[in-house]
Amino acid sequence: MTQTMLIIDDDMAVLTSCQRIFTEEGFEVTTTTNPLDGLELARSKAYTVILCDWHMPQLDGMDVVSRLQTLAPESAVVMISGFPSVDRATDAMKRGAMDYLPKPFTPEEITKTVNKAISEKVLQEKKTLGLFAKFMEQFPTQSVDDKGPKIIAETVAQTVGVAKATSPWLSLFVLGIMAGAYIGFGGLFSATVTFDLAPHVGVGLKKLIAGAAFSLGLMLVVIAGAELFTGNNLMVSSVITGRTTWQKVLAKWGLVYFANFIGSILLALLFYFSGLWKTGDSALGLVAVKTAYAKVHLTWGEAFIRAIGCNWLVCLAVWMALAARQTISKIFAIFFPIMGFVAIGFEHCVANMYFIPTGIFLSRWAGLAPAGIDVSTITWGAFVVNNLIPVTIGNIIGGAVFVGLGYWGAYLRPSR
Repeated sequence: MTQTMLIIDDDMAVLTSCQRIFTEEGFEVTTTTNPLDGLELARSKAYTVILCDWHMPQLDGMDVVSRLQTLAPESAVVMISGFPSVDRATDAMKRGAMDYLPKPFTPEEITKTVNKAISEKVLQEKKTLGLFAKFMEQFPTQSVDDKGPKIIAETVAQTVGVAKATSPWLSLFVLGIMAGAYIGFGGLFSATVTFDLAPHVGVGLKKLIAGAAFSLGLMLVVIAGAELFTGNNLMVSSVITGRTTWQKVLAKWGLVYFANFIGSILLALLFYFSGLWKTGDSALGLVAVKTAYAKVHLTWGEAFIRAIGCNWLVCLAVWMALAARQTISKIFAIFFPIMGFVAIGFEHCVANMYFIPTGIFLSRWAGLAPAGIDVSTITWGAFVVNNLIPVTIGNIIGGAVFVGLGYWGAYLRPSR
């Protein structure tokens, strides 16, 4: 491969002699008397070595050397000067020059200096690459292949569930509050983008869009990090495999459940006091009241069965997110099951901790009363008895039995 050289010097005698010397040495030589033109040449083409004079009328050679560190970091720069001094040589080396040669010089001297600078530049690059390789050795490359179902079953039972069961109470409590708020964000986002959509696209497509928006909630929980009661139902496999005890799991379930409730209420209050429910001449608020009314008027059987289907899908979303090693993969793993459970119309206890209190606040404090709805029936008692209790029980069965115990039976159950 032909070596290339750029010479920047306002002394034509130096340019001519250096061009002759290095052309005979096999270099492809480019010359210029203008340092600004030299910088532009260095920007547009990579040179093996650049000779630069110190004293030039248009631009100081020291400044040229400094700029070449950015424009041509791969080039070996040699400064030449008719005004030699130790200070100037030191300054040139600090600014990135590989060597410094005073004028006048013999062909042997300039040839030796250039070859030495090229060798030192190559050695410097090798050392840099070596240091980088050593640095990267500290970070082993992780496989991007997704984990298989059996590996996930083992991970949930032996690692994830045990870690949650032994986590500090305060950490779980704070993360539980976050999860309640995150699911509330998903509910608020879902309602905001669909409250007036049905007349335009139909009920089915409206539900699909609502589900797509609601998936934000679990993405925040899984990727940003939080503790969600329904997802923690998978901890049952850690108990069955003997990695932890029912006492620890039930205690942590209760803590996270209560924290989820606090986070949901906080977001419901934020929505109320923000005045965002007035969107569309209070149409968004009226939809929130209708949603709460519909949920507290489900029969126990309806709420219970819908809750089983819900957490079956939610825990599958968490399960598939654990299988994924990359963030974008986790997003897609979460998106479809969550979109599905919302579009179908299943019931999620933590989501209802946001939806129903929001309807209570708006009907009581803002006086919103949609036509044909008796808002006096949207009460805290109806919320707990008619919805929260059956939905919570159904969610536990959907997650713990159909996913946690299901995969334990498939992959972890001891053989006789």
